[in-house]
Amino acid sequence: MTFKLGTRGSPLALVQAHATREALAKAHGIDPADIAIVTIKTTGDRVQDRALAEIGGKALWTKELDRALCCGEIDAAVHSMKDVETVRPTEIRIAAMLPRADVRDRLVGIASLSDLPPNGVVGTSSPRRAAQVLSHRSDARIVLFRGNVDTRLAKLAAGEVDATLLAAAGLERLGRHDVGTAQSIDTLLPAPSQGAVGIEVRAEDADALAFVRAIDHAPTHQAVRAERGFLAALGADCHSPVGALATIDGDVLTLRAQLLAQDGSAQVVDSTSGAIDDIDLPRALAEAMLARAPENVAKLFAR
Repeated sequence: MTFKLGTRGSPLALVQAHATREALAKAHGIDPADIAIVTIKTTGDRVQDRALAEIGGKALWTKELDRALCCGEIDAAVHSMKDVETVRPTEIRIAAMLPRADVRDRLVGIASLSDLPPNGVVGTSSPRRAAQVLSHRSDARIVLFRGNVDTRLAKLAAGEVDATLLAAAGLERLGRHDVGTAQSIDTLLPAPSQGAVGIEVRAEDADALAFVRAIDHAPTHQAVRAERGFLAALGADCHSPVGALATIDGDVLTLRAQLLAQDGSAQVVDSTSGAIDDIDLPRALAEAMLARAPENVAKLFAR
């Protein structure tokens, strides 16, 4: 029987779905043709002229896939994990993650933020990226930039902005290795889960869970779980400018995080380390950072 993988229809989403199919086929020694890729149009793909935070948040990327999964139209759904809301339906389980790609952002149009002209224009729809840019260049002007990679690059080429930011992982998966300049995580700490691809199944579907778990990359899953736990402890949403990155060395997980005011005028940066399976570590870091956050940062997080 054919196993059905659901995905959005963007070029990047399809590349990620095909990578998932190849990994599953290899892990189980089956023909990739036995795994069908089912493309599902999401609201986030249809609405391109407004920020996600204004029209429903990250659920706009997932709700149609969730419906198809829960109704049995697909057996699993493939997601860019940074686009998946922190609190998921109880009927759905994150079963596996592919090995994480480059977590950094790439700056396109200029090599560094110091190269941005005075009062230069940066296109992004990400509150995190906007706040981080403004924290380095308070004179910058931020304009809404949505759409797939080609759409954003076309807007940049047309002179609508001086620069934009794209995830290095997405560019690499699309074969765009020469686009933009990767920025240090000290300059632009990535979004939680950036660079990670996750596969979800119905919680009660033991067969699908076992089938997908065969390709789970444990270090990526552990790191992303910590980053998402940090978001959950913050009560963060699509309006919240947050950077977070967990790294693993042996049995030790280090979580680094950044909370910013929307205009970049204030921020809190901190990190902590502990055992990989310490589920309290992300919460403790979130509480410590919120306790010393200035008012214009703390008010962005609902506890």
